[in-house]
Amino acid sequence: MELLERFTRGDLEAFETLFRQFQGEVYRWIARIIRDPRTAEDVTVETFWRIYRARSRFDPERSFGPWARRIATNAALDQLKTSRREVPLPQHLPERPAPDGVAQQDIHDAAHRAFDRLPVKLRAVATLALVEETPLPEIAGALGISVAAVKSRQFRAVRLLRKELKRLGVEP
Repeated sequence: MELLERFTRGDLEAFETLFRQFQGEVYRWIARIIRDPRTAEDVTVETFWRIYRARSRFDPERSFGPWARRIATNAALDQLKTSRREVPLPQHLPERPAPDGVAQQDIHDAAHRAFDRLPVKLRAVATLALVEETPLPEIAGALGISVAAVKSRQFRAVRLLRKELKRLGVEP
């Protein structure tokens, strides 16, 4: 508690202690959303810069971890909005058997393109819920929305993915 109070007053040593304690957790959270380790490192630095600038708004009676995760989520979403790159999906996702390797690669590429075309808010939920299998309450807390809103975004993301895959010639 004393550490958090010192942090809110701008004590650099307290901030450095919190940075060391939460750096790994924040990085892993961002990497789960962004899916690019190098970019996740940059966004982690940006997140802690935002945390330090927002220190006066932090309530030392509350837990630091969820507050930091919320700021990290916003920084990750900002990054996704500004970079319209293709988001790689893990290779270990189960796929329907394809008749040959070329067709299988075409399906995989179509899935990547469909996922990348999702709106950022839906992509974040789809990544965390469908790919990372993060519990819905944890996603809701990080995004600052209700569990019902997470379910709604997940449903909309799946519907849009199916529609886009169908448009690309892949029957989901």
